[in-house]
Amino acid sequence: MQPTLTPAPVSSAPVHGSLPTQGLGGTTHKIQVIRRDGSSAALNIGKIRAVVDWACAGLEVNSIALEAGLTTRLRDGISTREIQDNLISCALEMCNPEQPDWRYVAGRLQIWSLWKDTLVSRGYQYGHYLKTVKNKVAGGQYDERLRVYSDEELKEAGCWINSDWDTDYDYAGAVLLVSRYLLPNELPQEALLTCALLLASVEKPEARLKWARRFYEAIAARKISLATPILANLRVPGGSLTSCFITAFDDDLESIFGEITNAARISKNGGGVGTNLSRIRATGSWVMGKPNASGGVIPWIKLLNDTAIAVNQGGRRAGAVTVGLDVWHLDVPEFLEMQAENGDQRRKAYDVFPQLVIADEFMRRVVNKQDWILVDPYEVRTQLGLELAELWGEAFEQAYAQIEAELDRKIHLYKRVNARELFKQIMRAQVETGMPYLAFKDAINRANPNKHEGYIPGVNLCTESFSNVKPGAEAHSCNLVSLNLANLDDKEVPVISQIAVRLLDNTIEITRSPFEDAQRHNNKYRTIGVGAMGLADWLAKRRLSYDHLSEISNLFEEMGYWCTQSSMELAKERGAYPAFAGSDWSKGLLINSRPVDWFQRRAAKPERWVKLAEEIQTHGIRNSHITAIAPNTSSSLVQGCTASILPVYSRFFYDKWAKGAVPIAPPFINNCFWFYPENKTLHQEKVIRAVAAIQNWIDTGISMELLFNLNEGIYFPEEPERALNAKDIFDALILAWEIGCKAIYYIRTVQRDNFKEGEEGCVACAN
Repeated sequence: MQPTLTPAPVSSAPVHGSLPTQGLGGTTHKIQVIRRDGSSAALNIGKIRAVVDWACAGLEVNSIALEAGLTTRLRDGISTREIQDNLISCALEMCNPEQPDWRYVAGRLQIWSLWKDTLVSRGYQYGHYLKTVKNKVAGGQYDERLRVYSDEELKEAGCWINSDWDTDYDYAGAVLLVSRYLLPNELPQEALLTCALLLASVEKPEARLKWARRFYEAIAARKISLATPILANLRVPGGSLTSCFITAFDDDLESIFGEITNAARISKNGGGVGTNLSRIRATGSWVMGKPNASGGVIPWIKLLNDTAIAVNQGGRRAGAVTVGLDVWHLDVPEFLEMQAENGDQRRKAYDVFPQLVIADEFMRRVVNKQDWILVDPYEVRTQLGLELAELWGEAFEQAYAQIEAELDRKIHLYKRVNARELFKQIMRAQVETGMPYLAFKDAINRANPNKHEGYIPGVNLCTESFSNVKPGAEAHSCNLVSLNLANLDDKEVPVISQIAVRLLDNTIEITRSPFEDAQRHNNKYRTIGVGAMGLADWLAKRRLSYDHLSEISNLFEEMGYWCTQSSMELAKERGAYPAFAGSDWSKGLLINSRPVDWFQRRAAKPERWVKLAEEIQTHGIRNSHITAIAPNTSSSLVQGCTASILPVYSRFFYDKWAKGAVPIAPPFINNCFWFYPENKTLHQEKVIRAVAAIQNWIDTGISMELLFNLNEGIYFPEEPERALNAKDIFDALILAWEIGCKAIYYIRTVQRDNFKEGEEGCVACAN
């Protein structure tokens, strides 16, 4: 029997979606104001006071202070919009760690302004959903697939709208929601309800409204966060809903230029692009039988770099491309230098995101300070018949030993380096630029349930999503959502997981892939990624820390189990994914391709895993990959929680936006201030061990940023003059590999109290 969704509580503040009416106070005739419709009227202090009281209701703030801050800014001829903006500015100026609720006051005032603008522009606010849908479908703003619903069904759906949910956003969330996701003359709940209806449009007619309502309530109550491509593109005709793509290049011109074109198509639709170039011949290799003719991978990376700039996601932002190279490739040293300021600028690529794909054999040699051989894949292919890029684990180790045995006999284009010294070069680049990302290829492929169909060459732009890729045939594509742990009670995890899996499976039917290889992959593997955000809030609310590995593991065991179980239930209803036969799932293996006895030893509730393995073998599973934790850097602001599963950078800080300094704080800061450890002073070993505990229950990956504070006296209180050194960072990276992390996202550093970033957050995954 499936769990059922209980309606989410509305915000504790006694506020309403309708505009505030006139409150206390009289009318001031000396000052004339200009209304939003252009008409003039005498300033009515009572109306301003009513808005202020409404915005402050239920929050730990003094509304009189906001009124007082406004009075000095009033003048004859002021517009009502200016009054509203001044109120917002006053609220933001009063926001501080002691009074963080002012950011919610500013958020409500921002939403109130949106309501008012919409009323003036189209003549109504909420209460006319059918009219909104008809107008926007007719105007080409909404997808015509909404026509699957009758007028009566749309009227019924409109009755579900709870405008109070609009008032739960703080200022950062309200601004991002309005500027990034809403269409012209569209209100937040209309956007979320329309998404829910479209997501349910592929359900059986008799079940559409039931699932649409469940989707809407989970999304609007901010229990499930839709990734940006879904929230931004779903309502728009022809939009792609897929967040993450990975392609691979073959070593020929047709493949190279074909994949560059595919990268452009992905970027145009707002997706993040992952590419792997490890098959491409190295600098100095042969071209058309001529030695020393190849320019290596850098010229092709530069073309990808310029493509990302040119195809700028419809003008919203530059395209985002991560370029992967296996650590054995001869061009790795130049790859690590391609974003340095010095050197030949013609061989630089500053706008891509480099990733190194790391073999376990390399890491063992790093630990043991042994030599490592960099080789040309073309020579290895032609002389030894090995496609090194395809290999991992024992097969790679055997091939690599064969290559070393043939040095100077059949293999002439190579370079011998010390593995530890090369790793130090990688670390230097990471401290200077935040990159390269590290993808641990063997860990990723050991956990791949689809080994029978191929291999995983690398990771996506945010390092959390990956599956099989075949050049010119299959390009990894994945649709994402995240559970907002800040807003979930533990008893809600089963039903919200069920809703998230079903919702994402529906996106596979709805989305329009930007190119054929991605559509083929979507249909064959049905890869989805249910993630999580707000772990820091979940811990703070329970007075727990990142040291509580057992509690963290139990939480994600719940999420991993219910997401996997829900995909199995979907397979009963809709059938297994087409490549299920022969997969590790079909052999009774579970999350991360582990046998049942692993779950019997490690799970908090082992008996249910045994049953689930049997059920999957009997009924199949709907999605080959099910869970993946993205960084959620900006979408967490809309969700009103901390990003992903990482600690907060700081308990309270101001972020610099185009609109000025914006206060950022976690949701429970009023009551749980000291239970939010600040990542800028938290030893990263704790983060790594927590991520490894979570990874046990996540079948794809986790975006794990590491933040190292280089100031003295941070991590070693017994040695106040000691600062973090290179060996400490080295030990942390080795630990991440040793205990089973699949990838390392950005490396960030704090020095002299300044936050030095490699790059600005995640620009893919549309999170």
